Amino acid sequence: MGCAMADQWTFGGGIVYRPSREVVERSAVYAFMREHEIADFEELLHRSTKDVAWFTDAVLRYLGIRFAQPYSAVLDTGDDPRFPRWCVDARMNITESCLDRWVADDSMRDSPALLWEGEEGTTRALTYAELAEDVGRCANALRALGCSRGDAIGLYMPMTPEIVVAFFAIARIGGVIIPLFSGFGEQAVVSRLRDAEAVALFTSDGAWRRGSIADMKRIADEAADELPELRHMIVLRRCGNAVAMREGRDHWWHELIPAQSCEAPAEIVDAEDVLMLIHTSGTTGKPKGAVHTHCGFPVKAAQDMAFGTDVQRGDRIYWMTDMGWMMGPWLLFGSSILGGTMFLYDGAPDYPGPGRLWQLVERHRLHVVGISPTLIRSLMKHGLDPVRAQDLSSVRCYASTSEPWNPDPWMWLFREVGGGTRPIINYSGGTEISGGIVMGSPVLPLKPASFSAACPGIAADVYDEQGRPLRNAVGELVITAPWIGMTRGFWRDRQRYIDTYWSRWENVWVHGDFAAIDEDGMWYILGRSDDTIKIAGKRVGPAEVESVLVAHAAVNEAAVIGIPHEVKGNEIVCCVVLNPGHTLTSEVLAELRALLAHDMGKALAPKHIVAVRDLPKTRNGKVMRRMVRAAWLGQDPGDTGSLVNPDTLAELAVIATNDTNSLR
Repeated sequence: MGCAMADQWTFGGGIVYRPSREVVERSAVYAFMREHEIADFEELLHRSTKDVAWFTDAVLRYLGIRFAQPYSAVLDTGDDPRFPRWCVDARMNITESCLDRWVADDSMRDSPALLWEGEEGTTRALTYAELAEDVGRCANALRALGCSRGDAIGLYMPMTPEIVVAFFAIARIGGVIIPLFSGFGEQAVVSRLRDAEAVALFTSDGAWRRGSIADMKRIADEAADELPELRHMIVLRRCGNAVAMREGRDHWWHELIPAQSCEAPAEIVDAEDVLMLIHTSGTTGKPKGAVHTHCGFPVKAAQDMAFGTDVQRGDRIYWMTDMGWMMGPWLLFGSSILGGTMFLYDGAPDYPGPGRLWQLVERHRLHVVGISPTLIRSLMKHGLDPVRAQDLSSVRCYASTSEPWNPDPWMWLFREVGGGTRPIINYSGGTEISGGIVMGSPVLPLKPASFSAACPGIAADVYDEQGRPLRNAVGELVITAPWIGMTRGFWRDRQRYIDTYWSRWENVWVHGDFAAIDEDGMWYILGRSDDTIKIAGKRVGPAEVESVLVAHAAVNEAAVIGIPHEVKGNEIVCCVVLNPGHTLTSEVLAELRALLAHDMGKALAPKHIVAVRDLPKTRNGKVMRRMVRAAWLGQDPGDTGSLVNPDTLAELAVIATNDTNSLR
């Protein structure tokens, strides 16, 4: 797999995929380069980062972004490049670029904007004309309730067509979208809505989860009791379960919205008016509200979707996501700006069986399928029969984000599922980025678990501890020039934003990930830099150790953390989820320790390897190592609202208490 970070860095594996000339020449990024007489991707990266204003203007024109009043300058960095102004003097409403333009196009108005399937098997479809009409009705309903420009409105709903309608309706009236994870508990909902001073909330009677109903309305009610400024709650009847409705505050979707007119003019706002607050969890303190504007997040989302996953008009894209994770808004804005078709699935991707994901692909003829490494690791243990039972020929590429890959599951998806002919477009960035820093590309080759390059327009680099560019070794992922998708800061907390991203080197964004660039210019993300473990002066990334562990037949998943050690500073703890039929016997332990000693070096071999039922994860499959460490050490894990399985923390704490080698 690799070696310690203090030494020369290697990942292993040569180029396994090269795009055909046909694939290259049909791609959106190739068309963009040809339009601007750009010879190759390297020249595109150079021009897009050295002349950010030119590139941003070119992207806005390529995407056909509508402005009611044009910008006098696309970029003004002023005296502080940390807070640039974008689309200066422009006025707009982004929903006109997502909906109105396609309704006015006779070749597009009846094209599908949205396809949907529920866990129970129900399916629906909406054309662009139908979606625009539903958005108009919902926008008029909000206006009838007294909601208007600048009002924050929460979305606490399952992934149904109605959440898409509500999402665009909030933007349509000039409101501020507050997307919330559908699995949140009461306090997680309260903290985010209170931070934004939300006046209304969309919710549902419930959500289907593995055949059972999650009672979302009850949680919404408990949250609303602590939010006196929340005046209205609009409730979708999704599951048909009995719920309490408070007179004067609560409104059934099916009673309020269909009766409205479908004609709802967009509220024209400043291009830099706040469109959305996406809250991200921190290790301490309240969640951070990343501020996004009408000319920011949607543009970056659509650019990455076009240039990375190559979505064009009529293409169908699915991303396994929830609206509370940035990939939900990314999917909605990106696909609609590009004239593509978003696919939503409301349910567990392996329910009622491990073939559900592949069935969705065949049934809806999906072209781009976005998953997480965690999901692929969980599906691998069921073998290839569920995969081969379906026709997956519609897929042009798989895509992934949320966490680093291990080579074995990456190769399983590439070779066994994709037949070695469909690239895996790896994607990494963040909520504050509005998409990716690095990404695969339809015109570039791939190595296992790699990213082909930085995203066009992102001046990314890897720095050593002295702030110097670094190659073939692991360092800090940084960005050295502004980009239009960058968050405009944290909601009402300017200093926290500066401290988080701008405090290490002057005018350099430090993202908080460890990364590496190899001799072929390919990128690797190796986990959060605050997850990195330093043992006797040597740094090791959790992903390196985890890849060694999951290569063993007994191990399905792993999370690696560092805990204090009197002599070495830190030592490694390995928490593993075993494959069915395996137990952590003394023989398996010995094999794992031998593998780690061989691949990582004896000095970095862990003393603690424990088996756990599951690892704490977010809905998108991201393993929360900082919470694993906190549970192991008996510390406060911070905001756990984004976890789908918070009970795993208690299990970890019990295991740590009973582990005679633990330090607490």
